[in-house]
Amino acid sequence: MGKNPDKTVLLIENDLKQARLISAMFDDQGPYSFALTQVASLADAETWLAGHSADIVLLDLGLPDPGGPDAVRRARAAAPRASIVLLSSLDDEPKAIQAIHEGAQDYLIKGQIEPHKLMRTLRNAVERTTNEEVLTNEKDRAQATLNCIADAVICTDMSGNITFFNPIAGDMMGWRLKDAVGRHLTEVFRVVDASTRKAILDPMAKAASENLTGKLPLNCMLIHRDGHEVFIEDSVAPIHDSEGKVTGAVIVFRDVSVARAQSEQMIHLAEHDSLTGLPNRLLFSDRVGQAISLARRHGGRVAVLFLDLDGFKLINDSLGHAAGDEFLKSVAKRLLSCVRTPDTVSRQGGDEFLLLLQDLNEPEDAATSARRVLRGVAEVHLPGRSELHVTASIGVSVYPDDGLDAETLIGNADTAMYQAKKSGRQSYRFFSRDMNVPVAEDESIEESLRRALERNELTLHYQPKVDLKTGVISGAEALSRWNHPTRGTVSPGQFIPIAEQSGLIMSIGAWVFGQACTQARAWADAGMLAKTIAVNVSGVQFQSGDFVDGLFAALGDSGLDAGFLELDVAESVLMNHPERTAFVLKTLRDKGVRVSVDNFGTGNSSLSSMQKLPLNALKIDRSFVRQITTVPGGTSAVGAFIDMGRSLNLRVIAQGVETAEDLEYLWAHDCDEAQGNFFSRPVPPDQLTKLLRPN
Repeated sequence: MGKNPDKTVLLIENDLKQARLISAMFDDQGPYSFALTQVASLADAETWLAGHSADIVLLDLGLPDPGGPDAVRRARAAAPRASIVLLSSLDDEPKAIQAIHEGAQDYLIKGQIEPHKLMRTLRNAVERTTNEEVLTNEKDRAQATLNCIADAVICTDMSGNITFFNPIAGDMMGWRLKDAVGRHLTEVFRVVDASTRKAILDPMAKAASENLTGKLPLNCMLIHRDGHEVFIEDSVAPIHDSEGKVTGAVIVFRDVSVARAQSEQMIHLAEHDSLTGLPNRLLFSDRVGQAISLARRHGGRVAVLFLDLDGFKLINDSLGHAAGDEFLKSVAKRLLSCVRTPDTVSRQGGDEFLLLLQDLNEPEDAATSARRVLRGVAEVHLPGRSELHVTASIGVSVYPDDGLDAETLIGNADTAMYQAKKSGRQSYRFFSRDMNVPVAEDESIEESLRRALERNELTLHYQPKVDLKTGVISGAEALSRWNHPTRGTVSPGQFIPIAEQSGLIMSIGAWVFGQACTQARAWADAGMLAKTIAVNVSGVQFQSGDFVDGLFAALGDSGLDAGFLELDVAESVLMNHPERTAFVLKTLRDKGVRVSVDNFGTGNSSLSSMQKLPLNALKIDRSFVRQITTVPGGTSAVGAFIDMGRSLNLRVIAQGVETAEDLEYLWAHDCDEAQGNFFSRPVPPDQLTKLLRPN
């Protein structure tokens, strides 16, 4: 042949005449170069192939054993990479066609073979095998790639039946490929809308039928074969053959459950309180706005309740912040149990909560809800191992009467809540316009107050304190009273804040000190039994640079021994400016003046901070004493205050004692002193003189 052959041909032929005829055709190969080897049987072929390789196997289908398709299968097994060309009689042509499906590349009819036709057939067979190998390699590489990527892939034909999917898709759907091939996509790839639970129709049908790319709708969930669900995102595209014709569709999708959960968590954190999980003020305001829009269209009402816990700080101070946090969680759950499904409970921070009540017919509906909330909050809470009680004050505002937007309604509910707290706590108040005292009214009261001292309109009344161990009066508290010539009696709760804001409290306070010290000296000179006279000191007075000098001047002018004077200073005032407070208290103690913590339980003190201050007594606020008989389990706060006083080595004085039951509880728990209407209302000095005079 003159050159190395390009391909090796193995002829399997037991007919010697046919074998010589075929061999002769290889003498004139033209541009082709084949090396021919001939054997007489499949057994000989298998032996030869065990030590050699062949590019082409030329196989006679008429071999005696085996013949037909079985011979092709054996030849393919012996030479898996070779091209197989069959030699068939005209009668055996159907067998040759069947053998093509078993892996043969082509066939020739014996008696009709010409040299050029044989060479062309062999060449085409080799090219076909080469192309098939290339295609197989590409397919293997493509499948290996699909098997390795993180996304799931499914392919379907034009009828929507599955032709392929990668392992990721199989895992996400719960199907094996061999079980799913041939099934319709919707049977295996079950997708629903997460909100409506409606099935998503075949997402690939449009891609195949209309030759369009696309995506699944948002908020889709894939249902695994075992029933569990995951959120997915996808893209869908048509599949084209080499001529550009659409032959099916492919969908690529991924599990976005984690990313979606993280996104939802970030949104949740931005709109909810991290401790209780309740909506924060931002989300609450948005919901109020939505409720107002709905009420405006339907002529309905919306109510906002602003709730503040009474005495929550005691829980933090006595049990620690961890217990306080657990208690707030308990309150949050209690509030949720008190409202309807459409309503909203929100934590604003600290111990403040907001409630949105929708679809109200009458304002009284809000009152009913407020009473239910007050009862619910007052019931015993059991966070951890503690048994805790607390009450609440609630302010109520109603759309459209008290505001047309969320900010106004919340602000007015806040104002009403403070009025409820001032009126004795464990109560609710509806907002009214007169809660925001007009500026002109304030100015009128301030102007009248400036002349009140000149006109002798201010007087002092005294409320006795009783020693609970001896039953005798141990002292009295001086309380300011203003008798206006036209207004009549003006409440201290009304004129004292104006006096503080205007600065008049300094002159009024100096007058009170002078009057109280003079009266106490008169009682002492008369041999009365009272040991102390208590005077309230405002924050403005206490923080004034002239406070100490003015106080000692009043003591000097009256001649009263400093040991008879007790100053009642609000808990919140004592916690401000701690360095100056400590200095002032030390100066007073060195002179013998006593100091008590007024309205204890309503401020921001802590056990550790109070231990650092030179104090003599703490006075339990009347709102807590009132709970002894009005709130189930309401004795716990008072008991805790008494215990705290004991731990600080302070006298404990209970304010606002109204009933025998109050007195019995206080006496049984070793409270030192008490004052309230049960013993005597505040009275003019001459009436108290009668009570103080020895029998």
